[in-house]
Amino acid sequence: MSIAAATIGKILWVLGVVGWYVIRYPFERRARRVRVVSGRRTAADSLGLIAALVGMAVLPGIYVATGFPRQADYPPSGWIVALGAIAFAAALAVFRISHKQLGRNWSITLEIREKHMLVASGPYALVRHPMYTSFLLMALGQALLLPNWFAGPVGLVGFAVLFFLRVDKEERMMLSNFGPEYRTYMERTKRLIPYIY
Repeated sequence: MSIAAATIGKILWVLGVVGWYVIRYPFERRARRVRVVSGRRTAADSLGLIAALVGMAVLPGIYVATGFPRQADYPPSGWIVALGAIAFAAALAVFRISHKQLGRNWSITLEIREKHMLVASGPYALVRHPMYTSFLLMALGQALLLPNWFAGPVGLVGFAVLFFLRVDKEERMMLSNFGPEYRTYMERTKRLIPYIY
């Protein structure tokens, strides 16, 4: 059972990453056509993106492809893999809805685009950063799907680096652009987890 659960977990992780890319790609293409009015990309911003990529794609991808580091493997159980699949599916749903809600406002970096509007509906009515919520769910899903004490939780580390390097800057940028409207929005929403944080 544990070997089958490990294999299923790895397959589901790969399918989740492919699903993530399929969701993101059309929005990336569309974003290139919308003029950027102001950008605040910094070295810290780039470091956060790299950390997320390494923790949530590169290192777990190496593990799935090669089994390295095998010495950190542990026997998985079917119910843990099932929880991982649920977390990853929820992540993809939030990821898709967040992109769709942002529409032309979406950007991979800290940018204000032409005719940028404050989005406060859909998942944005509950949290200011639902895209980061989806990354947290993805990282949790990865930790549950990959039965390896290194490759599983490294996604949580990558997520944490991205989140803590970017979220304050992102909120300052939005305050600068939207002023009191964004401050009011901050007062009625949480950052990442509805009703909690």
